[in-house]
Amino acid sequence: MQSNSKKASAKLRSAWGRWLKHGVTLLLFMVVAILLFSLVQNMDWQAVIETLRGYSPALVMMGLGITAASFAVFSSYDLLGKFYTGHELPIKQVLPLAFVCYAFNLNLGAWVGGIALRYRLYTKFGLKVATVTRVLSVSLTTNWLGYMLLAGTLFTLRLIELPEHWQVGTLGLQVIGAGLLLVCLFYLSACCYSRRRTWQWRGHEIVLPSLRLALLQMLLGAINWSLMAALVYLLLPQGVFYPTILGILLVSSIAGVVTHIPAGLGVLEAVFIALLQHQVAKSEILAALIGYRALYFLFPLALACMVYLLLERWSKKQQRESESRH
Repeated sequence: MQSNSKKASAKLRSAWGRWLKHGVTLLLFMVVAILLFSLVQNMDWQAVIETLRGYSPALVMMGLGITAASFAVFSSYDLLGKFYTGHELPIKQVLPLAFVCYAFNLNLGAWVGGIALRYRLYTKFGLKVATVTRVLSVSLTTNWLGYMLLAGTLFTLRLIELPEHWQVGTLGLQVIGAGLLLVCLFYLSACCYSRRRTWQWRGHEIVLPSLRLALLQMLLGAINWSLMAALVYLLLPQGVFYPTILGILLVSSIAGVVTHIPAGLGVLEAVFIALLQHQVAKSEILAALIGYRALYFLFPLALACMVYLLLERWSKKQQRESESRH
């Protein structure tokens, strides 16, 4: 009886936890929606359209070049995973697979693109689930190490100014930045000096990478975030401080993660307008972000859908060849 009572209590706590999580997410979504509405009300939409029309073909091509470079860097995260795990999938399979997953991740959320699709494609090409988990862990760690390095530096050096009514404040942001840099330093120190290299966590083996791999993770992650900010910077009027754009992008990205909104839809716009409207007209900010979404989200997604179909055919062909050999 006591055992059943404990199980029932645990289930109740779990249910309450799920409802609380969903409630907080819904509340944050409503806050973002209200904030975005308040920021874009009385928006001069004709000015937004004129700004979009003013983008030259050369500028659009430069934007596509930055997008291509960013996706190439992000896809290389899975190459680090290949070297980390030692799996035998060729690079010509890893890179398009990672590209597809990143495009779906950006537009449909991490659970669909970053996790579910990665497991599906990698296992169809013959990798074991445990190996895919390790590749995924390297990719996620690389992304957030780069984030923490850049955000920690920008926040600590006060290269981004928050509105006065934001509760975090400049000092609070500096403290957060210092904390992020300490996490980066701790990770590098562990990879360099830790005598114990392996841990077990929930049935998965965690192996610390070498210092060289950890430094590559941090470098590639930082480059990718910097390229994303460079695209927004390109689409904005001249005279805006690039580190400011990078800092705002980093703030908006973590806000998007917290709210669980796919593609950070509305979150990105709300944060950028709130933090940049004292320097740039709202219409120009919104036009730049529409262009950013078209170049960095929608165009790669359309291409990724076609590449995904090719990968599915490729994996089926590989499976048939494997079955015929046996």
